[in-house]
Amino acid sequence: MSAPSPSSAAPASTAGVDAPASAPLVAAAPDATAAVGGPASDSGGTSSAVAPEGGAGAPAPTAAELLDFVRRTAQDTALVSSLPLDPEGRTWLRLDGPGGSEAWLISWPPGTGTGWHDHAESTGAFTVAAGALREHSLAARLPTDGWKTLELSEGVDRTRLLATGQGRAFGRHHVHEVLNESGREHAVSVHAYYPPLPQIRRYSRTGAVLRLEQTERPEDWQ
Repeated sequence: MSAPSPSSAAPASTAGVDAPASAPLVAAAPDATAAVGGPASDSGGTSSAVAPEGGAGAPAPTAAELLDFVRRTAQDTALVSSLPLDPEGRTWLRLDGPGGSEAWLISWPPGTGTGWHDHAESTGAFTVAAGALREHSLAARLPTDGWKTLELSEGVDRTRLLATGQGRAFGRHHVHEVLNESGREHAVSVHAYYPPLPQIRRYSRTGAVLRLEQTERPEDWQ
């Protein structure tokens, strides 16, 4: 996840659930003329088998419950160590999250990241199980459609460094990128989304200008 300017540092959190962002956004250009691919917005690489957890018919999980799930799963050392690590790219293991949510265990080789993206109507949470990850995010909600480029207002950038055991939750349409900035160490993290991701929008960014590059749907990563 990464920090363009201007950047306002926020402390890494192990407890907070972030509300949907509401900071201003300017200069949308309607209809004017991403990142490592993978099976979830924060994944990419080589897929592994599904590990069972949760069940059908459960109530919709809250963001706080997703955060609790990813924290607990990140403490499962046997599960975390079972994920193959590939120096050339991210690997992942699909998990069954609580209440029918979509969940992933993901490895991050040194220097890898997601690029800017969002998770559409899904809320989510992630926790670092090993190593550290940097998240850059926008404290602004983007229009859901009808645009290709946006000029971001000053003060919407946020960055945080999440160490092992630290995580966060986020609301719908949360825009971010996640990075393993280490030059030597893999990172591993656990992610959960509810409802299961209907789509992912991927963006490029130059300074304050954000451009929609691609929209992915489940058939593109499953």
